[in-house]
Amino acid sequence: MRITGGTLRSRTLRAPRGSATRPTTDRVRESLFGILASAGTLEGANVADLYAGTGALGIEAISRGARRATLVESARPALVALRENVESLGVQDRVRVLACDVGTCAGRLVSDGPFDLVLADPPWADVDSGDVASALASLASAGAFGPEATLVLEHASRSSAPDILGLAREDTRRYGDTALTFYKPAILAEPRGQSRPTSG
Repeated sequence: MRITGGTLRSRTLRAPRGSATRPTTDRVRESLFGILASAGTLEGANVADLYAGTGALGIEAISRGARRATLVESARPALVALRENVESLGVQDRVRVLACDVGTCAGRLVSDGPFDLVLADPPWADVDSGDVASALASLASAGAFGPEATLVLEHASRSSAPDILGLAREDTRRYGDTALTFYKPAILAEPRGQSRPTSG
């Protein structure tokens, strides 16, 4: 596994042994960051990497121009790999690691926000169960998302993207068995098929 672009391009990332951690593939990550870069979402952004695993998404965001990143992970083996990746790549000054569960550390996350970009790669079973939608809705309610923030949720392509209270679903891209769904704060979202009225 490697960083796919930016100042750390081609640098390798450590992953814990076993199947408990399922890192986003290089192909999907490269596609995701191509989309974010073309939208102007990365440069200078304050990023949250939730269910961070190895930290690949948050560190890639730093590599590609994000200002800072908060990485949230609760599993001990993944935390060991994540912290080693942060240290070996020399990004400690721009990365904060929170060793906690996303569903229970909203207060700590809000103190690092508001975030311009939130990347969430949870266990897919937790997406299907509704646990992830509940945790993300809590973060939205607590003010963790900036007014023009983008949330990217990774989930199984066979599953529908969940509704998340406070956020509006914008688009879904599928890559084999993986899907990426993009959300924005609901207050800024317009009903599909409607355009803003023009003056005059």
